[in-house]
Amino acid sequence: MSLTCQSAARGCMRSIRSSSSLRISTASLAQRRNPTSTSRRWASTESTKVAGIVDQISQLTLLETADLVASLKTRLNIPDMPMGGFAAGPAAPAAPVEEEEAAPAQQEKTLFNLKLQSFEATAKPKIIKEIKSMLGLSLVDSKKFVESAPKMMKEAVPKEEAEKIVAALKELGGVVVME
Repeated sequence: MSLTCQSAARGCMRSIRSSSSLRISTASLAQRRNPTSTSRRWASTESTKVAGIVDQISQLTLLETADLVASLKTRLNIPDMPMGGFAAGPAAPAAPVEEEEAAPAQQEKTLFNLKLQSFEATAKPKIIKEIKSMLGLSLVDSKKFVESAPKMMKEAVPKEEAEKIVAALKELGGVVVME
């Protein structure tokens, strides 16, 4: 009991004792003063059962706890939930996909990374201007970028846009690779 509850209980006991209409036996007062000798009302059989289970689980090793969780999930039909908050997509399938089924189902790549591989020396100023406008860099930064070729230009670019960029830089004298 907290200190305020104890003081409130003492105040109630004093008012009961002073009341002439109520008589309390000394045995019941002794039980109230020494709560460890009697069973508590709020400690029901269910809470002692839960406390016993918690004590047993706390003594398990990590592997035994993992086995316990797995067996409880199967017995109670609890599905596996993704960890870490909200998931971006659906959960992974429980059964592994066979390689035979996965081979024909390969999808065409739609996003590409563009890498400036090389350029003609005479076309360097044109390439620098194009990179400056494409990437939004300053003139100095775009010059450093072009001179440090081969270098990654853009990542995760849709196929149509990537083909346009490759064609534009190829026309100016640059070599861009779609990866």
